[in-house]
Amino acid sequence: MYPLIAKISTTVRNAIKLYGLRLSFVFGGWFAPEATMRRAADLFCTPFASSRRRALAAPTFDAREDTLDIDGHAIAAYVWGDPQRQPYVLFAHGWSSHGTRVAKWLPQLLAEGYAVVAFDQPGHGRSGGRLATLPDFTRHLHQVGEHYGPAAAVIGHSLGGAAALLAMARGLRAERAVLIAPAADPVAAVKRFARFLWVGDDLCRRMFAYFETRIGISFDSQQAHRNAPTIARPALIVHDLDDREVPWAEGERYARYWPDSRLLSTQGLGHNRIADDGGVIVAALRFLHGEQVGDKVVSSENLPYGFA
Repeated sequence: MYPLIAKISTTVRNAIKLYGLRLSFVFGGWFAPEATMRRAADLFCTPFASSRRRALAAPTFDAREDTLDIDGHAIAAYVWGDPQRQPYVLFAHGWSSHGTRVAKWLPQLLAEGYAVVAFDQPGHGRSGGRLATLPDFTRHLHQVGEHYGPAAAVIGHSLGGAAALLAMARGLRAERAVLIAPAADPVAAVKRFARFLWVGDDLCRRMFAYFETRIGISFDSQQAHRNAPTIARPALIVHDLDDREVPWAEGERYARYWPDSRLLSTQGLGHNRIADDGGVIVAALRFLHGEQVGDKVVSSENLPYGFA
């Protein structure tokens, strides 16, 4: 009885806290738009504190733990096997996640002779920093890949999938890519965030301008359909039809614009469970073996998208 009461009490407190935060953005947008916009932008770039606590509590499964200095941040990396002597898989986690999220993949990857490298992005897990953006995710993934050398494959979940695409478009050396529930559209991501927190259209437009000025990279240049056509490596895109965080259509966009790619659609796994699903792992390993997995998505002027 008491744990149930405590759980209900926590849920009520969190709901009140969220409602108060939303109202602060509504009124702040009227009376102090610039300061409120900067507060919203800072919040957008701040991983959940609870995710760092979960990461610190998670086991590392006997990994060799390395610390890399990237952009002045101490980046925690986890290595299983020997990436200098074995083909290795580079894992890219998503927003408010951590490198050891790769745990479910380890037994089969190691059994098939792969080494595995994972790491915590800045502001995540055991790595330093407080804030992170998609360009940060991309740059850090690229530099981790440079440190350990060419990978047999890169596996990315959610924002890690977006970073994997952008890093490969910018020279990350990986023979294959498996992108799971990848986010394709950073503009849509900001708008989803704004709607959730009741950030108005004017503040949202200010945020776009602020980010582009601060980071020095346009949102348009980060779009999946702008970058996928430049990549000459095979990819498997895995996305769930019931994904409520990143719509299935964003995964389909990757498969439509990435020349040598296929789309594997699931149902009932959502955005997070898909990354740990045994069937997805088996399908990804078949793809790494060179088998054809999923559907080929085609596009033309007369057919916006379809399956071959």
